[in-house]
Amino acid sequence: MKQAKVRSVLFAAVGTLTVALSQITGVASAATKSTTAPATSNAITNTGNSLKVSPLRTDLQVQPGASGVAKVYVTNLTGKPIVLKAIENDFVAGDEKGTPSLILDPNSYAPSHSLKRFMQPISNITLGTTTATATQEVDVRVVVPKSAQAGGYFGALRFAPAAAGNGQVALSGGIASLILLTVPGPTVEQLTLTNFDVQQNGGSATNFRTPKDLSLFLRFENKGNLQEAPFGQIYVQKGKKTLYTYNFNNAVPRQEILPDSFRRWTVPIKGMGKFGKYTVGAVISYGTKGQSIDITKTIWIIPSGYIIAFVVVILVLAALIIGGYVFLKSYKRRILKSSRRRY
Repeated sequence: MKQAKVRSVLFAAVGTLTVALSQITGVASAATKSTTAPATSNAITNTGNSLKVSPLRTDLQVQPGASGVAKVYVTNLTGKPIVLKAIENDFVAGDEKGTPSLILDPNSYAPSHSLKRFMQPISNITLGTTTATATQEVDVRVVVPKSAQAGGYFGALRFAPAAAGNGQVALSGGIASLILLTVPGPTVEQLTLTNFDVQQNGGSATNFRTPKDLSLFLRFENKGNLQEAPFGQIYVQKGKKTLYTYNFNNAVPRQEILPDSFRRWTVPIKGMGKFGKYTVGAVISYGTKGQSIDITKTIWIIPSGYIIAFVVVILVLAALIIGGYVFLKSYKRRILKSSRRRY
């Protein structure tokens, strides 16, 4: 795929939609059943078109050769009747912060993990203005071929005014609900922690002048074929005493890392005094088999005053040693000279 593979971050131009979609990596375990929500919760509102969609995303598990349904609710807030078309899109990881990137070209698919190939077309939707007609449930049927490989597949159902035509819809004219599918079977789960760095003001180091504004930078790479949601505990110790703990990615739904992509987090670390040696560690779990990552890093907090005092002490000691050596050498010469005079 050439230009057809161009990835557009659809929601970067849609305000609140961008924020909501950045939580795509917040889906629960991909091995769970389909989850849906009423139109009044987990919803995204496109203020430009006054549409609301929920849930933010749906998790499906469908066996090869079977089908499943994701229920999506769309609400008309315009106060006028409106006709919408439903558009199936694939998406991929847009950046390392978890923002998805929709593939808008109607003739293009994700290079791998394409859900669009399994999604069945949906007819236009007419939404009225009354309580009974302003919200409609849309059934998104996903048909998985028998030949489908086990793993994760990702797509979105986007709603846009039908009057926009059959081509690409302007960014202000669409709002989407994300769908993550898991096809059971022999999957590959391989999550690597590529970075575990203590930072201050964006710079990584192992010694710092002050414990103020320290954070831990974690970067993961998902080399498997299934979305992963790492979670666990980050801690700070001095000796054997634990000074601080932080629950990493423990909120529900958890943020996830798509296959063939990277994801980064920056979390605060606290509890350290003005001086000392500290251990920053993490125990992180992921996967359907309870895989874990256990890692530690040693850092020092050494204020500038301590460094200056240490240097001064070293200089004084060096001066004393040199002075003592010179004095002893001079004293030895005087003793030898005095001895020669006597004889």
